[in-house]
Amino acid sequence: MYKLTSLDDFKQLQSRLVADQDPTVPVIIINAGTCGQASGANDLIRIAKRELLQRGLVQRINLRVTGCHGYCEMEPSVLIEPRNTFYPRVSIKDMARIVEAVDKGRVLDDLLYKDPATGESIEKLEDLPFYRPQKRTLINRNQKVDPIRIFNYIVVGGYSSLLSVLEKGDPEAVVAEVKASQLRGRGGAGFPTGLKWELLANQRNGQGKFLVCNGDEGDPGAYMDRSVLEGNPHSIIEGMLIGAFGTGATNGIVYVRNEYPLAIKHLIIALRQAREMGLLGDDILGTGFSFDIKLVRGAGAFVCGEETALIRSIEGLMGEPRQRPPFPIQKGVYGKPTAINNVETWANIPVIFERGAKEYVKIGTEGNSGTKVFSLVGKVRNTGLVEVPMGITLREIVYDIGGGTADGAEVKAVQTGGPSGGCIPASRFDLPVDYDSLTEAGSIMGSGGMIVMDEHTCMVDVAKYFMSFLKDESCGKCFTCRKGTQRMYEILDDITRGEGILDQLDLLEELALAVKDTTMCGLGQTAPNPVLSTLRYFRDEYVEHIVNHRCPAGVCKALITYSINENCDGCHLCFKACPEGAINGEPKELHVIDAEKCIKCGACKSVCKSDAVVIT
Repeated sequence: MYKLTSLDDFKQLQSRLVADQDPTVPVIIINAGTCGQASGANDLIRIAKRELLQRGLVQRINLRVTGCHGYCEMEPSVLIEPRNTFYPRVSIKDMARIVEAVDKGRVLDDLLYKDPATGESIEKLEDLPFYRPQKRTLINRNQKVDPIRIFNYIVVGGYSSLLSVLEKGDPEAVVAEVKASQLRGRGGAGFPTGLKWELLANQRNGQGKFLVCNGDEGDPGAYMDRSVLEGNPHSIIEGMLIGAFGTGATNGIVYVRNEYPLAIKHLIIALRQAREMGLLGDDILGTGFSFDIKLVRGAGAFVCGEETALIRSIEGLMGEPRQRPPFPIQKGVYGKPTAINNVETWANIPVIFERGAKEYVKIGTEGNSGTKVFSLVGKVRNTGLVEVPMGITLREIVYDIGGGTADGAEVKAVQTGGPSGGCIPASRFDLPVDYDSLTEAGSIMGSGGMIVMDEHTCMVDVAKYFMSFLKDESCGKCFTCRKGTQRMYEILDDITRGEGILDQLDLLEELALAVKDTTMCGLGQTAPNPVLSTLRYFRDEYVEHIVNHRCPAGVCKALITYSINENCDGCHLCFKACPEGAINGEPKELHVIDAEKCIKCGACKSVCKSDAVVIT
């Protein structure tokens, strides 16, 4: 690896790399992030390489293997530059056809995305309904770079923001620019990033300061940080380098959960490349500025997303929160002043210095600038990563980008903020998505998980599910959190089994408020949100479970009964599917379910083609 020893060295390298690029050469881009690989992207890469070699096209067509492009529902996908032709759900047999079509300058109409509303074919990625309303600042950079090739990152402007910062040589100006951008931390409560950096910069500690990238991302269904780490690890490194120059930090740590093997692999490669090139370590680019980063793997405890628990985990101790003050800014990793930001926050830093704070704040709303990446999952047609400007409404995300539900069912609610977030009903979907509005609605932004729920979702069961997760993940240090989450789960379990009483609703709310008010860390304080928000907006479902012993959504097994109506044509499919032999009836005759034997698994309903199996 060529080591750069001065700012001029970097400029010359970047100029040579850019000059070598021919924008007219077509590029086949294949997403090989976790979602892409799980859907078969590695097979497409293998076939693309084979076809390019066998056809002698290596010099005429480029192949770029990238991280996630966001539209996970359509994986494995292929993107062709410079036309931006998008082919969704590409099969192995179609990959060879795509290579041939690229060589001949043709577009394969039969492989293009079909608009579900009109049936029309859409060629360009930016014209797809999923992408059109988005403001893709971070995720679109994934498709521009191969995450394990640092030269690729430099060609598209990577490390240019760091270069401009080092050329100016003014740490105070760095902090001032981040403050002017109004960037708020993207991993939790939205603390102003510039203020946090200013507090760290003002700490006078001759033994060094730490910057930490929190990549723990423990929310079920959330994978925004994973995709950025996998697809563009150098953006994190560049962001931390800028932060280190501005705050005077000399040590950096990227903390990533061990369940992200591809992110860890790409980070290890990126750190090694940056170090060998002279962008990490001592006397970076001959400026006298020194900073290095090491990778720490987390064991997957949800509580380690809380910054003081994360610090203990980095130090090799049990991951549990500690009382504050002192705050990490004063006493953090190994007792040194420490600033912690999450992956998405760090990835925004190069963007701020590339565009300037004045341009950055034009996106979003006052006090909530920039974009936010959400993982849109659940009962929605278009699942994946969406990047939208702050202040967009939930309705726009769910319907314009997400496409509503795939089966025509009505959307009931959206849960934001992970297990500690709240469930917001469809009646409040005109709510702007920003930190303050979500908090007022009884939820939180969190790291960006967004789960869509339809009319077939039981909100009591949802609260029970998340409370089960939270009680298991509680570190147990606070009695109210340890026992409060357990007792809330037990009450919810009683209600879903038809054993609840109305008085328990008041007790449930009292418990939730007690946990919220008396626990020590942010995770414990937000743990009651699933209970409080569902009680606030869906209390009628709780009452229905308790008073009428009925689950309106047909989810809680103890409160439902399967039966067969006159639509039955005696096809015998349910008879064969029942694992307990609870269905009686001769072929071509009306069948009957024995309620004593029925275990309510739903196998009969899933195979019935005549809508004869009903839930009562």
